[in-house]
Amino acid sequence: FFQMTRRLLCQSGEPPGPDREREKRWAELFDQLDLNKDGHIDIVELRAGLASRGFSRKSLEKMVEAGDTNQDGVLDFEEFTQYLRAHEKQLKLMFHKLDKNNDGEIDVAEIRDCLRSMGVNISMNDATRILLSMDKDGTMTIDWNEWRDYFLFNPLTNMEEVARYWKRSMMLDIGEQLTVPDDFSEEEKKSGYVWRQLMAGAMAGSVSRTGTAPLDRIKVFRQVHGSSDFTGSVLTSFQVMWKEGGPWSLWRGNGINVLKIAPETAIKFTAYEQVRSNETRTLRVHERFVAGSLAGATAQTAIYPMEVLKTRLTLRKTGQYTGIADCAKQMLQKEGVRAFYKGYLPNLLSIVPYAGIDLAVYETLKFAWLNRNIGLADPGVMVLVGCGAVSSTCGQLASYPLALIRTRMQAQASLKGAPKLSMLALIRNIVSQEGVTGLYRGISPNLLKVIPAVSVSYVVYEYTRMMLGVDIEGRRGGKGKS
Repeated sequence: FFQMTRRLLCQSGEPPGPDREREKRWAELFDQLDLNKDGHIDIVELRAGLASRGFSRKSLEKMVEAGDTNQDGVLDFEEFTQYLRAHEKQLKLMFHKLDKNNDGEIDVAEIRDCLRSMGVNISMNDATRILLSMDKDGTMTIDWNEWRDYFLFNPLTNMEEVARYWKRSMMLDIGEQLTVPDDFSEEEKKSGYVWRQLMAGAMAGSVSRTGTAPLDRIKVFRQVHGSSDFTGSVLTSFQVMWKEGGPWSLWRGNGINVLKIAPETAIKFTAYEQVRSNETRTLRVHERFVAGSLAGATAQTAIYPMEVLKTRLTLRKTGQYTGIADCAKQMLQKEGVRAFYKGYLPNLLSIVPYAGIDLAVYETLKFAWLNRNIGLADPGVMVLVGCGAVSSTCGQLASYPLALIRTRMQAQASLKGAPKLSMLALIRNIVSQEGVTGLYRGISPNLLKVIPAVSVSYVVYEYTRMMLGVDIEGRRGGKGKS
């Protein structure tokens, strides 16, 4: 097929020049991607041939959909070249829009100024990283060939979509505090993209938390009871819970754990936007940490009674409460309003190490990947998921002792005969009786749930975004939309 294509090009009578070179290059590309040499390219061959570029399946599906004029689900050579010809025209228009001084090259300042004009405020360092990902010849500028080659197989049609592609990030929930919110442009806020994104994250968190709820319940029991109960393996702990309340007892406390996701997400995002409202530029990492910590503290203050109820419902025995409302009613009658804020101080203090380390490790790992893979596309989804899992684990390790103290204080009234200790008294008591390792009771089931939680969260997140019409580049999806 490739030899036939080259022969047809040579016999076409076209004068030598850029068009002939372009057609020859496309024929070579088609031949490389057509792995089984049947004269057609399908989505599987595209994914295999372009795996190193980090494109999502959704992006490649959009490319096939845009070029597949006869609707047979594959691209023949004519459809392939027709798509590339049309896409190159769009890329050429975007290139000229960026090239403000018309010198045929795009520099760092032009990237930054163009994105800022669309409400995506980035620093010179961020703009330099974007440039380096496309600059193959080391000139610190991007010429037309570099621009075209970088975006040729990416179905982006305007600069707003390119901006979203560059600043793409993941919002995964592993059942602990939600991470520092991402920065969104004004256009993204007005279009409703932000709330669709947050809704997808909340849905993913709900399914993820439900899937790992049994491990979370074991963690809470070990945190509260220490070395006195629930010793042995995770499997033994499952058997103890099953014997006490049957299979459904493994999910005690999960209902309110899922219910608090939506208000926490909404309050945290709104508070984050308020904190940074006076800044028109994109916040640096340490500034995002401060703003995110303040937003997290605001959200936790607002929904903290739900956190206490979650702990009490998780620890409840069969028949102790009939539901969330009954638990809240009994607490209010027996302990008063203050019971709903037990453990508030260690919870507030744990936000700082968790958010700070989580964000710092995530940004460090992501930028380390970018620096080692200059010239490739943005980190693929698996790289970002891996960075998220590692950073969340590091954040948990740093904040876990405070989380344990918080949980014990929340549960104090539900333990008969247990002395009502302060935060410092609890720390001294645990260290004297169980040693420093006592501050990490229950961390093994907590770490066990990280990988399944992140995996489930990602899968549900992606499917939810597709249903809501938001693909990996942040575009509104839909057939026939460009």
